[in-house]
Amino acid sequence: MFVGVCRIALHLHGITSLKGKRSIVKRVVERTKSKFNAAVAEVGDNDSLQRAVIGAAVVGNSAAHVDSMLGHVSAFVEHLGLAAVISRETEVIPLGGDIGGDAPIRTLEAPPTCYDDGGDGEGEW
Repeated sequence: MFVGVCRIALHLHGITSLKGKRSIVKRVVERTKSKFNAAVAEVGDNDSLQRAVIGAAVVGNSAAHVDSMLGHVSAFVEHLGLAAVISRETEVIPLGGDIGGDAPIRTLEAPPTCYDDGGDGEGEW
């Protein structure tokens, strides 16, 4: 399995308020989410009026496919024309291996005490 992440830095033209910035960023994020099966969010420069950083993450079974998807996401954001792309960084990370294969797979242990409501809505830790 491969996880791909992409950070896209944007320059926002003519923005004079944080409200205006949020409107553009929201449109970029929502349109990108609806076009691609990817997690997309604003991840940086939250208080800057002229800059925004958008992050996207995708998962796939091929590094080439994941990298290609991130390239399409970046191109889509640029072609929206809502903001200028000033930089793009991507990373594709291999995780684990085939189940039952030789590559290690990390597992997370459950905490020693868990919340249990016993089905009556009055739970205990």
